Amino acid sequence: MKFPYGDKVLEHFKNPQNVGKIEDPDGKAIVGSPACGDMVAVYLKVDEKEHRITDIKFESYGCASNIATGSIITELAKGKTIEEAKQISWKDASEALGGLPKIKAHCSVLAVEGLREAINNYEEKHGLIKEKKPTTVDEVKRRLKNVMNPLTGLDVVRGNLITDVKVEEGTVSIWVDLPENHIFASNIQEEIKERIETLWDVKKVELHFNPSTA
Repeated sequence: MKFPYGDKVLEHFKNPQNVGKIEDPDGKAIVGSPACGDMVAVYLKVDEKEHRITDIKFESYGCASNIATGSIITELAKGKTIEEAKQISWKDASEALGGLPKIKAHCSVLAVEGLREAINNYEEKHGLIKEKKPTTVDEVKRRLKNVMNPLTGLDVVRGNLITDVKVEEGTVSIWVDLPENHIFASNIQEEIKERIETLWDVKKVELHFNPSTA
């Protein structure tokens, strides 16, 4: 049986580039879930004048393809403007690695998604979003799918921790099926606020924990 990975993939797997975490990043994103097998975090430093990526790092939980694509995506994006980096596709990542097995194509898609979400996070923080759509419940829930429950490894939506979401006049209200004094409540609250507060029309995020689960 032929080994599924080429030399370039193995090179980036054994010696991945730009591994780590940037403290106080200008943009960041975490996509995927360890419960599903793969997760990637991407951190950016961006020059404010040129909107050029001056530094980029990633953290990976997953297989060889996951690590290799995280490595190659950061290499492709470093030094590019955020508009140029947005154009990087999963095909670019796969080609730069000399090809990936079809069954592992989702790994390059995940890395690209992480890069684009980190860029989007940067743009929201700096008021650079061109198409400003009103925030909806669906958009809030989409973002919450990237907030992990450390106990299960599932996101808070699929893990059924979010019981209700309301959006009204700039206030996003979120009901969480956890007691406020739960060991992970403060972490989850911080993650939720970080993902929702950057939305252009959100003025306030209110979290309501469930005292009955205490």
